[in-house]
Amino acid sequence: MAGAKSKRRSIDGILIFDKPLGMSSNAALQKVRWLFNANKGGHTGSLDPLATGVLPLCLGEATKFSQYLLDADKAYVTEARLGMTTATGDAEGDVLEIKPFNVTLADVEALLPRFTGEIDQVPPMYSALKHEGQPLYKLARAGETIERKARTITISQLKVLGLEGDRLQLEVHCSKGTYIRSLVEDIGAALGCGAHVSALRRIKAGPFGLSQSVTLEALEALHAEGGAEALDHLLLPMDSGLEDWPVLELTEQTAYYLNHGQAVRVPGSPAFGKVRLRDASGRFLGIGEMTDDARVAPKRLLRFEA
Repeated sequence: MAGAKSKRRSIDGILIFDKPLGMSSNAALQKVRWLFNANKGGHTGSLDPLATGVLPLCLGEATKFSQYLLDADKAYVTEARLGMTTATGDAEGDVLEIKPFNVTLADVEALLPRFTGEIDQVPPMYSALKHEGQPLYKLARAGETIERKARTITISQLKVLGLEGDRLQLEVHCSKGTYIRSLVEDIGAALGCGAHVSALRRIKAGPFGLSQSVTLEALEALHAEGGAEALDHLLLPMDSGLEDWPVLELTEQTAYYLNHGQAVRVPGSPAFGKVRLRDASGRFLGIGEMTDDARVAPKRLLRFEA
């Protein structure tokens, strides 16, 4: 087994994967790692198996920056089934209640402002959040219900895409940590009929959208034709998720000191915040953070010789 592992490739970059229905985020990562024959990989926040769409996967050294994608805003298109609540808040759970309803588009539009902006949201029991070291979903499956604290989230955009019968389509742009299942349940409760998520597609994660994503079928077809190397052109640069961050060019000397853990002065540095670091040839070296005395301190660096 050790020999097989040693043959994996050191390849760095970000793949924007269009996760298919029914696949867990971890299964998606392992499948992509296998197709690329990559020695290391990580995802940037999980998508439920029931959800599809944009899942940025970091390979190799790009895993060092996955946390910053995890913190990014997201956008979804969801279908809510009105008049039915389930144990999990989605179509996989047992039906708890069915209610007759008479909801119009105007009814939905009228209450959406209540769910827009900064709001408090109670996370669902069926979530990966932990209570005393145990994921909530495991406790929920055992029949336990734990009191959860409401968390402040931001819904920057919420619009109706359509209402046909008991199916309500919504587009949601939100901050990290937002549970669409909870949002749909809360909207259903406000309408007086209950609701659950019957379909969910992530259309954006940070700067990445569906137009940049690659399906499993496309990956498998390329792999069948040319092996792992035939996929390399699909990888985005490691810092492509940080494109709104300022870029600082380091001299050989400043790169050396940063690489040894020392803060340095770099002309043109911003007053505060995080920055991307490059050498004179444009090679990405990692990220730094401005100090109070206007120096750049190393925050997360790639392995490099300087």
